[in-house]
Amino acid sequence: NALTPALLGATLKTLEIVKGGDALRVQLFRNAKRFREGMAKAGFKLLPGEHPIIPVMLGDARVAQDMAAALMDEGVYVTGFSFPVVPKGQARIRTQMCAGHSDEQVDRAVAAFTKVGKAHGVI
Repeated sequence: NALTPALLGATLKTLEIVKGGDALRVQLFRNAKRFREGMAKAGFKLLPGEHPIIPVMLGDARVAQDMAAALMDEGVYVTGFSFPVVPKGQARIRTQMCAGHSDEQVDRAVAAFTKVGKAHGVI
């Protein structure tokens, strides 16, 4: 059987993106590093690593949920995770950088976390 035109077109586009995608990967990891450095400087506990999924460790489930809601009010979309999704006592806010974030957006997210973290007594 022959490949459908739609599948072939999608495959060709995927290969085009992969060939020219190194700049996006570099930007993604640059954004992750920028966010991690800003959050660490502000006093947040992060799980170590270089990947763009950056858990902000809070420990308490209520704090994670309350902070996630307050961050949403600040225009920062994040999700709080607690037991049974993560081990008891390891509640966190999951953040994820993307290549499309500008430096200004990353810095605004760090500023919002700092504001909300101080209001909730986390930092």
